[in-house]
Amino acid sequence: MTASAQSESVRLRDLGVAPGLFSPGSLNAITDVAGVQVGHRTRMEGDSVRTGVTAIRPHGGDLFREKVPAAVHVGNGFGKAAGFLQVRELGTIETPIVLTNTLDVGTAVDATVAWTLDRPGHEDVGSVNAVVGETNDGYLNDIRGQHVTRGDVTAAIESASGGPVAEGSVGAGTGTSALGWKGGIGTSSRVLPEEHGTHTVGALVQANYGGVLRIDGVPVGERLGRYDFRSVVEGEGGEEAPGPDDAGSCMIVLATDAPVSPRNLERMAKRAMLGLARTGSYASNGSGDFVVAFSTQNRRTGAAAPRPDSLLPNDQMSPLFLATVEATEEAVYNALTAATTVTGRDGHTQKALPLARLRTILREAGRIDTTESDAPRP
Repeated sequence: MTASAQSESVRLRDLGVAPGLFSPGSLNAITDVAGVQVGHRTRMEGDSVRTGVTAIRPHGGDLFREKVPAAVHVGNGFGKAAGFLQVRELGTIETPIVLTNTLDVGTAVDATVAWTLDRPGHEDVGSVNAVVGETNDGYLNDIRGQHVTRGDVTAAIESASGGPVAEGSVGAGTGTSALGWKGGIGTSSRVLPEEHGTHTVGALVQANYGGVLRIDGVPVGERLGRYDFRSVVEGEGGEEAPGPDDAGSCMIVLATDAPVSPRNLERMAKRAMLGLARTGSYASNGSGDFVVAFSTQNRRTGAAAPRPDSLLPNDQMSPLFLATVEATEEAVYNALTAATTVTGRDGHTQKALPLARLRTILREAGRIDTTESDAPRP
């Protein structure tokens, strides 16, 4: 049996907090970048299967024949991402970007290659660079059971669509934990002001990492008494986040409709780590922090390459850098506020971020209008 995504979830802005300078798109999601599609496959079965797949399609056409400009960045390389070397070398992506758990990367690569080979008109294709990212959901999930199937990966890819994106304990975020609480999938976007071209930047994260949670600059983790190294800082008796401090990772996928070269996409990808830092990450030894960035403009067909004068120059990149930082930061917050409490392998439980207490903390810090009422958790 496969569990479906929750139909409603709370996002940070539902609590009255609007982080950052730039405004989000209408969906505040990676799908605000026209043509981008997201699909999930959630596996929540019995008392120990808590995993899944999330697929991001840069456009709904033949991605192998119409590759998109792309780049990758490794913030900390403790991870098993696949397909990064060719993206770095050639500057394009030719398959959906698939996210799953650490031990099912092989299955995801196999399924993505098979799905690409099976597309009409691909009878002559003899090489496919599947891009797959992962985080380790083994605290809640029976990861050694390798429960993700080729069918799960195919279902995530083929169910991908535009519009609102399910967040929290769904897809590749079903079994993840972040910053002491239940993590998951989160997304956000930013639209540049008219003076800077009204380009859109979207981010999607698979949040599964440790740290000291900060939301819009407020030390939430410390206020809630749940953060890495608390027992060291406060002495015996402090509550550590469940699971080892050094475990986890974060996969970040960036999309933009700005006409950006692969070199400048890599520069954007590097800035995503600054957004992660704003949330309280310190990129621990065991945190595999990987970024994939692509542009939906200047698709590559055959050997054709875009004219240099069709690309944004370096001196117009700074607004996109800020948009990247802000969208990545808020995507993590949305993963946390949308996630639900999950109990999984060996009875391990990862609690959802307590929204009523969070709202009080943010109100006391002056981040919320005191006339607004609390938003209940669905």
